[in-house]
Amino acid sequence: MALLTIAKLGHPLLRQRALRVEPEEIATLAFQALLEDMIETMRKENGAGLAAPQIFVSKRLVVVEVGRNPRYPEAPPIPLTILVNPELAPLDPEMEEGWEGCLSVDNLRGRVARFTRLGVRSLDRRGREQNFEAAGFFARALQHECDHLDGTLFVDRVRDTRTLTHLKEWERYHLPNGGGQAGD
Repeated sequence: MALLTIAKLGHPLLRQRALRVEPEEIATLAFQALLEDMIETMRKENGAGLAAPQIFVSKRLVVVEVGRNPRYPEAPPIPLTILVNPELAPLDPEMEEGWEGCLSVDNLRGRVARFTRLGVRSLDRRGREQNFEAAGFFARALQHECDHLDGTLFVDRVRDTRTLTHLKEWERYHLPNGGGQAGD
């Protein structure tokens, strides 16, 4: 396994729509190695998720997981979730604003409104179809990561740019009881 380099704000690949993964590609050793490298990188960087365009790969592929993570001390646990060619659909119109950050946008946080409940459809790491519902922080993290597949960053969704704050200032003035922001 290898620790991958994270693409940073300004790299053109972060603004492009990622390519669909062909189902027969999923079983290849190269694809499975890419998945393992993405998981290792996400964990090492203390991300809640990672999308393939963030590691310079134009594929519709996302990994999400939250366990004991210093960047998300109050976030509920999210089991390792792998989405290939994901499709998200809001299950109701309710949205909630919350803090987000991103491994591709160093040291910046901002408030973003996201749907609170989603229907999720994708392929799993073995190429099997999976359908499930996600709510709360899990729904927020999935929306954040899947935005990367369409060339959208969380800063594009910040409605009030006055909420943008440097990480150190966010920790000092906005950290609600030790955490709760979302993003990779």
